[in-house]
Order: sequence, then structure tokens, then C-alpha cells
Amino acid sequence: MNKSYGIKAKLFGPTEIPQSELEEFKDDVHGCTTCGICATVCESGINTVELWESMRANLVKKGIGPYGKQNMFPKLIGQYHNPYMKDQKDRLAWVPPDVKIADKANIVYFTGCTAGYNQLALAYATSRVLNKLGIEFAMLGEDEWCCGSALIRTGQAHINDVPHQLAKHNVEAIKAKGATKVLFACAGCFRAAKVDWPRLLGEELPFEVVHISEFLADLIKKDKIKWEKSIDKTVTYHDPCHLGRHVGVFDAPRYVLSHIPGVKFAEMDRVKEFQRCCGAGGGVKAGIPDLAMAVSESRVKDAVATDADILASCCPFCKRNLSDGRDALNVDMVVEDVIELVAEALGLETQ
Repeated sequence: MNKSYGIKAKLFGPTEIPQSELEEFKDDVHGCTTCGICATVCESGINTVELWESMRANLVKKGIGPYGKQNMFPKLIGQYHNPYMKDQKDRLAWVPPDVKIADKANIVYFTGCTAGYNQLALAYATSRVLNKLGIEFAMLGEDEWCCGSALIRTGQAHINDVPHQLAKHNVEAIKAKGATKVLFACAGCFRAAKVDWPRLLGEELPFEVVHISEFLADLIKKDKIKWEKSIDKTVTYHDPCHLGRHVGVFDAPRYVLSHIPGVKFAEMDRVKEFQRCCGAGGGVKAGIPDLAMAVSESRVKDAVATDADILASCCPFCKRNLSDGRDALNVDMVVEDVIELVAEALGLETQ
């Protein structure tokens, strides 16, 4: 009998599972990045991401998982409202003096924990681009809590009801700002708000959820962006799983990149529904970093084959893991977010 089937039978039967088999099964279950390519090729049309996450949740309830550092997520996010143990009062500590933020506005920029605390270039670029384009926006400040994506992806959505609390709080905080549209530059936060929040709350959100690439693509089509600088580089694009296969946003980032002056856009062989994962998703970066690195290196090799100068994406986790893969391979290639390239082409600083 296949070992996985044997474990499954024992999970739902009276037989005690040997610890060695249990640990091996846990490794297999939590080694998935939930990228979703299995759903792309599934002849039965099964939503394998939903299936995998449901299985993880059931296994976590039985004590099989989560994996490694993933088990700290509920405590950290529940206590600090972010996974990095940062003070919520510092949510806007990154904001430079030149960035203007409204107290209330029709648009809210949801920064996300990673951009707001660790990858500040993403936050600088997004806020400055919005200012440059004359877009009035508000931010939640210390009222912005983690989106909950890491908990849901690792099967821990049920623990202390934390993801539901996060979703409810964030929705109420956004409503208090008077927003009808919320912009996300983080693919993980965008996916959580677009898919997970309505499910957790059992109702449709009272505002529109938009990724920054979609927002910019619409402005370009309306001829509302006046570029100031040419980026004379070859750029290739990596589809974040949470933005692409999970939600279906494939064209907007490519449209933006192809309209930046000077950019020569080059596709990798595996793109869109068939793209290769960066390796960071599904809690794998935190739980199994060696696996995350190996997957990242494979994706960087895909980018190298295009002879691109810049590997772009729309996700801070993709940027981090692809950068790690690039460094491990000693590849001379810049890894940047699409919004950073937009900021550069508008003559703006991202530091």
C-alpha cells in the first residue's frame, strides 16, 4: 500500500499511527507551497488549494502540524497583530515627510505587515506613486492588523478564531475611513481580502478590493500617467501564486511593465497558469526554508534564461525569496517589485 494512503486509513480508523510515519506524513503535507498548479492541470477541475488547506486544518486539529516556526503564528499574530513582534504604534513609522496621507478618503492603502515593517521600499514606492498621481488615500495606521493569510495557508484558521477577528477588525477599520476601494501592493494580503475575508465573515465586503497593478493599468489605459524617466532594461515577470492562480490577475502587471518607457519585456517559458512558484508560499519559507530556497533557485534559472536585467514581481514574499535564490546562485540580476519600477519611471525615490 502507498504510504500516504496507509496514513490516511489510520487517521480515520482505530489503528495507532507510528510516530515515524506520522512525522514523514507531516513533512509531505506541509511541504506544499499551495501554489495551485495542480489545480491548473487537474482533469477533474478540483480546487486543490482549497482541498490542501482544508486537509491541513483538519490535520492541525489532530496534532499533525503545523510545521516548524509556523506554530508560532497564532500566538504572535494574536498578541501583536503582526507576525514580526513589532509595536502596532509603529505601523506608520516608515512614512517619510514627503508622503501625504488623508485622515479619511475614498481609497485606503492597506500596507501589509511585511511592507510596513520589513520591505519598506514597497511602501515608499506605493505611497509616493499615489501622491505623484494625485490620488488621495488614507491608511489605517495602528488600526491595520495582519491580513491573516499565514494562518489560513498553514491550516491554523481555527485556532482561537484569530483570522476571523483580524478580518472583522480590518473591515471595520476600513469602513471607518469612509473607503469604497482598498488598494493592496502585497499579493498575500490581496488574496486574503479578496477571497478569505468574505468567507470568514460570511458576507460580501462593503468596499472594492483592488491590487495596485490593476489600479495602475486602469490609469495607463485612461492616459493618466505621465512618465518622467526611461528604464532601458530587459524585464521579466514572475506571477505570484496568490495574485495569479489564486485570484486570476495575470495581465495587469504585464500591461504596466510593457508601458514603462524603455522596458523591453521578456516572458519566461513558464508563466501565468503554468508559472513556477517562487517557493515562499504556504508557510514553506518559515517552516522549511531549505525547500523554499531550492524552489527559488529553479525559478531564478527560468529568469536567467530570458537574459533579463530585472526580475519583477508583485509580492514582497516573492521578492524576498527570489532575491535569496539569486544570491545563492550568484546571479547578476536585480529583483524588484513592479511598483518600484513604476516609481523609478516617475522619477521617485524608493528609499
